[in-house]
Amino acid sequence: MRAERLISILMLLQTRRHVTAGELAERLEVSERTVYRDVEALSAAGIPIYTERGPGGGCKLTDGYRSNLTGLNENELRSLLVPGFSPALPEGKGEKARDAALLKVLAALPAVQRRSIEHARERLFFDPRPWFVGEAITPFLPLLREAVWHDRYVRLFYHKPSAEVVERLVEPLGLVSKAGIWYLVGRNKQQMRVYRLSRVRDVEVLEETFERPLDFDLERYWTEWSTNFQESIATYSVTVRVAPEFLPILPMIMGESVRQLIREAGPGDEKGHITLTLRFESKETTCSFILGFIYRQEVTPGSSTFVPGIEILDPPEMRQAVLECARKIVALYNVE
Repeated sequence: MRAERLISILMLLQTRRHVTAGELAERLEVSERTVYRDVEALSAAGIPIYTERGPGGGCKLTDGYRSNLTGLNENELRSLLVPGFSPALPEGKGEKARDAALLKVLAALPAVQRRSIEHARERLFFDPRPWFVGEAITPFLPLLREAVWHDRYVRLFYHKPSAEVVERLVEPLGLVSKAGIWYLVGRNKQQMRVYRLSRVRDVEVLEETFERPLDFDLERYWTEWSTNFQESIATYSVTVRVAPEFLPILPMIMGESVRQLIREAGPGDEKGHITLTLRFESKETTCSFILGFIYRQEVTPGSSTFVPGIEILDPPEMRQAVLECARKIVALYNVE
């Protein structure tokens, strides 16, 4: 543990040349006293490192010093080359492995390239999580990562959409993260299957290993499977009238592709309403979506009313379905 900390101090100073003891202590999650002891140990080992007190002080390396001690361990290499695929480590340790790997890579780069990368990292950040959607709970992801990595059988207890929990013996071939949701691609009884990790209720990793198919390509399989899956879902088209107050919100809920539909729809009618054709999985999901977008509108100062953000124009049976759902809601909450 201390050896890794000493290397981290050396790599960090090699990339930044000057870091305060407080920054090092916070980064390494130790006390400043421990940092100073580590600096003394590095100095005793012949590393030209020294400390300066007062304003502008801190830990420094002698100008021109450069170490080639930048080897990545297995955990760091995994976290760097395969984002999100850190090993089964306690919470937060995967991020530390990635940070340590990046630090070593930066330390190995020439100063000009290092400054260019730091310039970009200070100005660009990628957040893959969609708006208004909580992250799926996947407590068994670390176990499945290790099973995938070592080609070991797993026994899954899987919650099917029908609410039935089934047991499956699976050869885990790969893990895929799509829009923040994890899926396991595996083989069960020689049949390829895709399992959503948030539906996994329990996992048992077996000692027995399996022979991985030589011709299996995870990216190719996922691309083909996801395309077929998307096309297989029954889509239901509805024509709707959207209130102007709701137009900025619609793309954040249904995706950026809706923004193009809004642009093509033009300026709208005299009240700013526009007409769109939207697609849903079924009548049920359409009904739930429409009823979810009722907003409060001020009529006069001090008084307001609830009006629909989206109104279905066509097909007629969908208008009737929404009406039936609304009647059931009124009956449920009617206290008279």
